[in-house]
Amino acid sequence: MPSPLFSPLHLGSVELPNRIVVSPMCQYSAENGSATDWHIQHLSSLGFSAAGLVMVEATAVEPRGRISHGCLGLYSDDNESALSHVMAIARRAAGPARFGIQLAHAGRKASARLPWAGRPGPLAAGENPWTTVAPSPLPFDEGWPVPQALDETGMQAVVAAFLAAAERAARIGFDVVELHGAHGYLMHEFLSPLSNRRTDDYGGTLENRMRFPLAVADALRRALPPGIALGARITGSDWVEGGWSVEDAVVFAGELRRLGLSYVCVSSGGAVPHASIPSGPGYQVGLAAAVKAKSGMLTRAVGLITGFDQAAAIVADGKADMVALARGFLDDPRWGWHAADRLGASTHCPPQYRRARPPLWKAGRHG
Repeated sequence: MPSPLFSPLHLGSVELPNRIVVSPMCQYSAENGSATDWHIQHLSSLGFSAAGLVMVEATAVEPRGRISHGCLGLYSDDNESALSHVMAIARRAAGPARFGIQLAHAGRKASARLPWAGRPGPLAAGENPWTTVAPSPLPFDEGWPVPQALDETGMQAVVAAFLAAAERAARIGFDVVELHGAHGYLMHEFLSPLSNRRTDDYGGTLENRMRFPLAVADALRRALPPGIALGARITGSDWVEGGWSVEDAVVFAGELRRLGLSYVCVSSGGAVPHASIPSGPGYQVGLAAAVKAKSGMLTRAVGLITGFDQAAAIVADGKADMVALARGFLDDPRWGWHAADRLGASTHCPPQYRRARPPLWKAGRHG
């Protein structure tokens, strides 16, 4: 009997052919927010990797929400046209795989250098920086600029930007839209007491800190057609005393479920630079398991999941409903094929590549 990893899963009305997900991975290769030829090869290759769902990278809903000058965006007609072209090509060989897009706003962590630009950190005065926004005027770290605290008008503008990007995503034909609420970006900044020091209705208690992210999620669910699944990437822990906890994540996931979201992907960290993160194989799986067990929400586990047996066990043991891989697919874009060979499942392969599918592969090296 094939592994549960290769059983179908419904996210609302969207059926995934299996439980393997390509995690959204920033490529820092866009031009003015528009996808480029790099995205064509990147997403086309992943589209026939045998993953059930391929998530497009964190995509900014407005220019000031980009992490860097190279970040993908979906806030202009040019952005929409470029990404629509990329996705039309990526779908041609993808078979039953579904495609999703992660909509994001980087908040106070925006206006940063490309990760390979030499030295990390915020853009300097001569590097065309922009003013960042956040729930509170607290810089991400020493040497980072003080962001502008969003007022009611500013928050309404952010909601409008998310809605406009979601409408563009629907026109492009994405099956899944994911709200990025993790990694220290704007939604997470509202949620975490480490970055939210507001004294109004959007700060203080957990209920207040969830108010704005839940408003964004609610607006997205109401605006998207019912045939598009809506999920969220959330944080399971800030890994800092006094920060966001897995207990908070359980409550937040339950509220997202009440609003009609279909799943949460449980990640962690990113709120502050000094967190002590216990990184290791599957280090966030326990967070996903706790959220799944206590909130009743479909969950996706992510974080140093690379082995076929490791991924299969996470689903088979009920710790998560899906698993997401990032580095695993960068290292081996045919990871899904090899997992199927290892676990006794059949999966999609373009006819041009089928000559490579007999048991020529030694899947045990990933086991």
